[in-house]
Amino acid sequence: MVQEIKWGNPGALGLAGFGFNTILLQIHNIGIISNVEPLLYGFFWGGLAQLIAGIIDGRRGDTFGLTAFTSYGIFWMGLSFIFFMDWIGVAHYSAAGLAWVCILWGIFTAYMTIGAVKISKVHVFIFATLTLLFWLLAGHFFGAVPAKIAGVEGIICGASAIYASAAVLLSTTYGRWLLPIGLVSK
Repeated sequence: MVQEIKWGNPGALGLAGFGFNTILLQIHNIGIISNVEPLLYGFFWGGLAQLIAGIIDGRRGDTFGLTAFTSYGIFWMGLSFIFFMDWIGVAHYSAAGLAWVCILWGIFTAYMTIGAVKISKVHVFIFATLTLLFWLLAGHFFGAVPAKIAGVEGIICGASAIYASAAVLLSTTYGRWLLPIGLVSK
C-alpha cells in the first residue's frame, strides 16, 4: 500500500513572501530607506519562497496558485537580478524598459484578478490593487507618477496580502476561519 503524501496549504507562505516584500520595496519607493535590502531580500522571500509555494500548489492541483506564486516569484527574482546587476555595474536598466515590464505585468495581473473572483474578496482586492500598482509604477518609470503615490498604494496591496497570509495560516492551524476573507461559495 502506497501512502499518499499530503501537502500543506502554501498560500500562507506565498502571500507572506509577496506581501512583506511588496511593502519593503514600497518603503524604499517612498524614500524611507535607500539601500538595496528590499531587492536582495526580495530575491529569497519574495522570489524563492513564492516559487516553492507555487510548485506546491501545482502539486496540489491548483492551477491558479501555481500560476500566481511561480510567476510573481520569478518576477521578484528577475527584478532583484536587474537591480543587482545595475548595482554592481555589470548592466544598467532603463526607466522605459522597467515601465514596459510593469505594463506587461499589469496586464497579466489584470486577468489574474478575473480568476481571483472565484476565490475570495480578499484575493480580488490583492490582485486589483497589484494591477493598479503595476500601472502606477509604469507611470512612474515613464516620469508621469511620483514614486510616493505608487509606494503608498503598494503598501495597501502588500498589507492585504499579509492579512490573507495570516488568515490562511490561522484557518489551517485552527480548522476554521478566524480572519474572514470573503470566500466565494462553490
